[in-house]
Amino acid sequence: MTYFVNSMYLTLKVKLNPDREQRDRLLTTMQKFNEACNYASEAAWHNKKFGKTGIQKLTYYDIRQRFGLSAQLTVRAIGKVAESYSSDRKTIHKFDRRGAVVYDQRVLSFKGNDTVSILTVDGREKIGISYGDFRLFDISKIRGQTDLIYEDNNFYLMLVMEVGENEVKCYEDVMGVDLGVVNIATTSDNEVYKGSKADEIRERYTSLKSRLQSKGTWSAKKHLKKLSKKERRFKRDLNHRVAKQLVKRAKDTSRAIALENLNGFRPEATVTKAQRDRLGKWAFSELTDFILYKAKLEGVPVVIINPMYTSQQCSECGYIDKNNRQKQANFKCKRCGHRENADYNASKNIAHRGAVSLPNVLRLASIS
Repeated sequence: MTYFVNSMYLTLKVKLNPDREQRDRLLTTMQKFNEACNYASEAAWHNKKFGKTGIQKLTYYDIRQRFGLSAQLTVRAIGKVAESYSSDRKTIHKFDRRGAVVYDQRVLSFKGNDTVSILTVDGREKIGISYGDFRLFDISKIRGQTDLIYEDNNFYLMLVMEVGENEVKCYEDVMGVDLGVVNIATTSDNEVYKGSKADEIRERYTSLKSRLQSKGTWSAKKHLKKLSKKERRFKRDLNHRVAKQLVKRAKDTSRAIALENLNGFRPEATVTKAQRDRLGKWAFSELTDFILYKAKLEGVPVVIINPMYTSQQCSECGYIDKNNRQKQANFKCKRCGHRENADYNASKNIAHRGAVSLPNVLRLASIS
């Protein structure tokens, strides 16, 4: 039996590969667009007109003349300002000169999967694009507006893509996944995704950041910012890869995935200071999100279970005692004497609870 789940929207980050002249034209367009946003924002603030129609009446023709934007880019700039005021009208809004430029299908189109035609203040430019393999790329499924952003001297398009209805298989078995501090993930098959490489990177960056922070110079602060972004990209990449492998394993063995609900989890109450540092520097919510959307793409059901006592409960006899977990890696049941790796034990408990909850998850999928 199969069930269908509703479509969802994913954000795909696509890199533009302009030549030097195209890069200059994109930067000029970005600057002019955000100057226009600031002009429209000032007019909106002083005239207390915050809706798109009101701002457009006040500024449309002036923006066209002052900043040399096309009709559609002018409308998009006004829309960006109106959207910003929709949630906050307490202060005047300012826009960075290299803030995002908002495009739609009238001013941006794709020429196959490797080229984009994008409007600049100097006319249309055809620019090559590149993207990773973490998410499917189908130009026919791109929806709504697209943001052009400038990050680390590179241009990117932030595309919103609709993923159509996916079949969710009616699996009866469940693979439990324990997310941890020392090991990023441990499955109920006793497959371990170690965090040793992550620790090595974290320690290197922490040491470097400490030295740079002690200097306090402008160049040191700039280097700090660059390092933080690099570390974040590494973590994101690793989380993507772990999530992809977990979902593939579950799909290949026709099983659902069970995860703990770690929202509100406070590591300071359960781990040492050294472990808090490691845990605080890892994005568990991001890894969970990656598993959820990749599983949805593949039609693999995901069960979210209560994490209470999963690390203290014996997976053999069910006895719960905080002293069952002797050390981070060691589990020994005080009742039956069962011994094994603590993360593996927890993952089996997660799998068991997931199997109990799976019928309800599949029933809800059938209703939706």
